[in-house]
Amino acid sequence: MAREFLNPSELAPPPQGLYNHVVKVGNQVFIAGQVSRGLDGNTIHVGDAKAQAQQVYTNIATAMASVGGSIKDVVKSTTYVVGRENLTPVREARLEALPEEGRCTSTTVLVAGLAAPDLLVEVEVQAIIGD
Repeated sequence: MAREFLNPSELAPPPQGLYNHVVKVGNQVFIAGQVSRGLDGNTIHVGDAKAQAQQVYTNIATAMASVGGSIKDVVKSTTYVVGRENLTPVREARLEALPEEGRCTSTTVLVAGLAAPDLLVEVEVQAIIGD
């Protein structure tokens, strides 16, 4: 089955070209962990877990649009959160971003840190688009 590897221009390029943001295999879509980075690759919303999570979900929606899907097509998410104190704001952003009906399965993991010291949340997703 053919695979498509995409890096939408609306997202910061993956650091050092280490991965692709989106891989599409048939109607399955895999989105690399998204973080709160501007197009220049620098962290935005430093210190604000909810704003970072909102940016992450915006990035996921952008990535999904690049393959003709939407955030409603997400079936599985894994969320990495730095610090228990950031769980509530990240969950609030998640509830705002994901559709109430048909929410995807989810795993949340507390971690000591992410790839950059000022990142507080990272979310990776899997989706199925079309029929």
